[in-house]
Amino acid sequence: MNNIPQLRLEAVERYERDVTLRLPFRFGVITVTHSTQAVIRATIALPDGRTATGIAAETLAAKWFDKNLAYSDAQNLDQLRQALDIAIDLYRARGWSTAFGLYADSYREQLMRGAALDLVPLVASYGPALLDRAILDALGRAGGWSFADMIRRNVPGIRATDLTPDLADTDLDTFLAGLRPGAAIDVRHTVGLVDPIVAADQKPGERVDDGLPETLEEVVRHYRGRYYKLKVGGDIAADLDRLSRIAAVLDRDAGDYRATLDGNEQYDDVEGIAALWRRMEETPDLSSLVARILFIEQPIKRAVALSRSVESLAQRKALIVDESDGELGTFPAARALGYAGVSSKNCKGFYKSILNAARVARLNKAAGAARYFMSAEDLTTLAGISVQQDLALVSLLGLTHVERNGHHFIDGMSFAPDAEQASFAAAHPDLYDRSGGAARLRITGGTLQLGSLACPGFAVGGDTDIAALRPMPAAPKARLVPGSAGVPPAHERAGGPRSQEPTDIKGKS
Repeated sequence: MNNIPQLRLEAVERYERDVTLRLPFRFGVITVTHSTQAVIRATIALPDGRTATGIAAETLAAKWFDKNLAYSDAQNLDQLRQALDIAIDLYRARGWSTAFGLYADSYREQLMRGAALDLVPLVASYGPALLDRAILDALGRAGGWSFADMIRRNVPGIRATDLTPDLADTDLDTFLAGLRPGAAIDVRHTVGLVDPIVAADQKPGERVDDGLPETLEEVVRHYRGRYYKLKVGGDIAADLDRLSRIAAVLDRDAGDYRATLDGNEQYDDVEGIAALWRRMEETPDLSSLVARILFIEQPIKRAVALSRSVESLAQRKALIVDESDGELGTFPAARALGYAGVSSKNCKGFYKSILNAARVARLNKAAGAARYFMSAEDLTTLAGISVQQDLALVSLLGLTHVERNGHHFIDGMSFAPDAEQASFAAAHPDLYDRSGGAARLRITGGTLQLGSLACPGFAVGGDTDIAALRPMPAAPKARLVPGSAGVPPAHERAGGPRSQEPTDIKGKS
């Protein structure tokens, strides 16, 4: 696109809402029963005097972006709010720029200001990741462009900079123009560490009995999916036992399935995860499952994951980085150590995903083979704005399956007012089904249809009930003191149950 639109960030409205899970989920180092979602609206000005407003949403998740147990869950949420505040301040100070220019030209300062507040790069990146989506949504609404239109025409002005020197000789305009959004995508169901495999795993009184599947066995039979993401906890004996029980269900009911293994930073070094993989290969009950594992996701703790080569295991099974992927230069550094892939998550920033996709294409072209790849992972993207923007991104990048778990652990859009649910279901009838009450993802044969995401803006055609949200509390201006009480999340202030920290803490997507 020759004339890349200039814009200026005028204002940002910040809101939150509470979400109750229908089933508990082991998420990093905690088990979650309630959650909080951030919803923002960004208003931009255009050179011709027009203004436009866009929207974005993302879970405020404790103990994933930063798993430091010295910080309380409440402090983790405040850290994410701090990251958003920093991004808003930096973007507004930039004045007129392109959409991508706001991101790239603020990148280093975002991380520096975050570091001064003890925000690790993943936390610091949360602010621009959310803000960039709302800005692009506004730009698309103003121009009548869909997300795929904007990226393929390079409306944001995506370019190689000194932040991505490895892409200096890459024709990004040609790469972007060649992207094609998929009409559908397969769902990769997450099997969490406390999820029941069969009904016998549930204790008396644990069943929800809301008409939706609860055990893995029920999920397989209900959604008929082909892809599964299996979490392991770092105890080889316990992992082998659990994987064997999972394999029994998948081998019997899931047909020609594929799976991924999520190490969740449970291992101190490559030898630990290699020992698990070796034992899996030696276990007869796991022979079919082992043959169907596509890759292993972030098995090594982020503090040491990029400190030494993983080739000893990578030669037997591909590994990707996820929690270690805190900065724009992470994937090239990981590749040099033997990692073959990197995850795409909207909470880490969609520009990062696009640039990493360009890297994958460049590397594979040079290698003459598909050695490198991206995976589509989830961070409790909830039905509505969040899941739609993530689906639009990963579909455009050519990914054919995506980890999805929000629809299983949360009852669709039940957290939203009825009018909002109705609006989203009407705007995206291929994506949602309201026959069971709440607007829920319409998963048929394990797949989601995505045609309705080609609407003006960033994949959001429904109307959010802003009046039903509460203002986001002000983020602390200073660095938080680990271990201090902090302000509890809203669901705890309202008397809801806290996230439950297991005594056998093990390290979500």
